[in-house]
Amino acid sequence: MAGSKRDRQRESRQAKLAALAAARRRQQRKRTAIWVVTVTAVVVGVVFLISAVGGGKKKEDTVAAGSSTTVAGTPTTAGAASDAASKPCVPTADPLPAGAPAVPVEVGPAPTQLITKDLKPGTGAEIAKGATVTVNYIGVACSTGKIFDSSYSRNQPATFSLSGVIKGWTDGIPGMKVGGQRLLGIPASQAYGASGSGATIGPNEALWFVVEVLDTK
Repeated sequence: MAGSKRDRQRESRQAKLAALAAARRRQQRKRTAIWVVTVTAVVVGVVFLISAVGGGKKKEDTVAAGSSTTVAGTPTTAGAASDAASKPCVPTADPLPAGAPAVPVEVGPAPTQLITKDLKPGTGAEIAKGATVTVNYIGVACSTGKIFDSSYSRNQPATFSLSGVIKGWTDGIPGMKVGGQRLLGIPASQAYGASGSGATIGPNEALWFVVEVLDTK
């Protein structure tokens, strides 16, 4: 009987040890699963962030997210238009996107100095140099009359800092007031210069914009 009792006690202890070992294994598997899920989530998050930054560009510095160029100065479309040096400006050749204002291009010699004309005065806060603004805009290439970019086409205003765009915008928008609409005639030297930008803005191309300021910070 004593031997049987000792046997039962030994078996009981072995059973407890086996149960404890099994519990530890389950806990280890659980911790491993949590670690795998966490690492996977981090990797997916990093991939998404890289894709968003690399493919979407910075909104505050970009004014042509879905077209052939960026006002910040980085081409986004392959190919190149012809050199626009010495070519005169022609009227807008493309149909206007829904809701977009007409661009009153000054037909004739391309501007050699920045042109600013208020088409509609604003009544809100005045835009300071280097401010961050939210705008609707439409841009036309001088020598072709082609609309190369427009926020109206995307039905989404653009927000960006005036310190991160082409010089024609940096110098041409301050002084406007929120709610105002301004025509900008930008010489090539204050736009994309001799390099041009993509397939619709050739080298030495002057640009015309109508810009409406919706907000400023």
